Amino acid sequence: MLQTIANKLRASIGTAIVGKDAEIDRVIAALLCRGHVLLDDIPGTGKTTLARALAASVGCPTARIQFTPDLLPSDITGIYWFDQKQQEFVFRPGAVFTGILLADEINRTTPRTQSALLEAMEERQVTVDGETFPLSEPFFVIATQNPVENAGTYPLPEAQLDRFLLCMHLGYPDHDAERAILRGASHPVTAPCVTAEELLAAQAAVEDVQVSDAMTEYLLAIAEKTRADRTVQIGLSTRGVMALQRVARAWAGMHGRGYVIPEDIMDVAADVIAHRIIMKGGDRLQRLDFRREAALRMVEETPVPTEHC
Repeated sequence: MLQTIANKLRASIGTAIVGKDAEIDRVIAALLCRGHVLLDDIPGTGKTTLARALAASVGCPTARIQFTPDLLPSDITGIYWFDQKQQEFVFRPGAVFTGILLADEINRTTPRTQSALLEAMEERQVTVDGETFPLSEPFFVIATQNPVENAGTYPLPEAQLDRFLLCMHLGYPDHDAERAILRGASHPVTAPCVTAEELLAAQAAVEDVQVSDAMTEYLLAIAEKTRADRTVQIGLSTRGVMALQRVARAWAGMHGRGYVIPEDIMDVAADVIAHRIIMKGGDRLQRLDFRREAALRMVEETPVPTEHC
C-alpha cells in the first residue's frame, strides 16, 4: 500500500516540479509519517509550487496562509466574535482548520504569531479562550521560509523547528531540468490522485514496517555521535531519534520493503537531524546549510551494522 500511494503522489507532484524526485520523495515520506515539512531556500526555487502540488494531489481540504509581519495569531487559530443576530459570541475557525496547510514564508512574521502553530502541529488541536478544538485528520503543515539573512525575516525558535519532522531545501534545478522548465514541461496539478481515506490507511501502515534490533542500535549510534561530536553544542534529542525512526519506516515502505535497512536511515538522516542540533560557535554556524553539512558528516562517520535484520 505504501509503495502504491507513494507512486501516485510522486507522479502527480512530478508534473509540477521537474528534476526534484528525491526532494518529492522526502515530502511524501513526511506526509505518510503524519509529520510536517519545512522548506528552507532562497525565493524562486519552487518551494510554494511543491507545496501547492502536494495539496492538490490529496483529496482533502487545503488552506494557505501568507505570513506577513502584521499577521495575528487569531488569523491562524480562529477567534470568538460577537454575532449581532444571535446576541452571543461565536467561534470563527482560523486557517489551521484544514487538511493540508501551506504556511508560506513562515519566517516573515513575528515569533508570537509563529508560536500559534505550535499546539496545532504537535497536538493537532487549538485552544482559544480556554476552549479546545480538535483538528481534522489528516492534518499536514508544509511551510516555506527564506534564509534568515534576507531582509524582514525572523528566525524560527528552536522549539518550533523541532515540530517539523523534516527540514530540507530544493536548490537550483540542474541544467537539463531547468531547460525542460523553460520549455513548459511543468504543469499545475489539476485533480487529486489520493483520497483522504487512502492517505489515512497508508499512514497507519507505516507502523507495520519492522525495525530490527540492529537498526535500533544504528539509530542510537547516530544520536550518540551527534551528542559527542566536538562541533556540536546540543545533539539529537530522544524525540529526534524517534522522528528518524518514523521517517526510515516510511522510506522503507515507499520502496516496497516491510523492514528498515541502513540505507533507509542514511537517506533521510540529514533532513531529520540538521534543524534539531545546535552547533558550537557564532550565529553563522547555526545556518541550516552548515548544520546539514555537519549532520551528513556525522552520519557518514557512524559505523554501519553488518546485520540488517
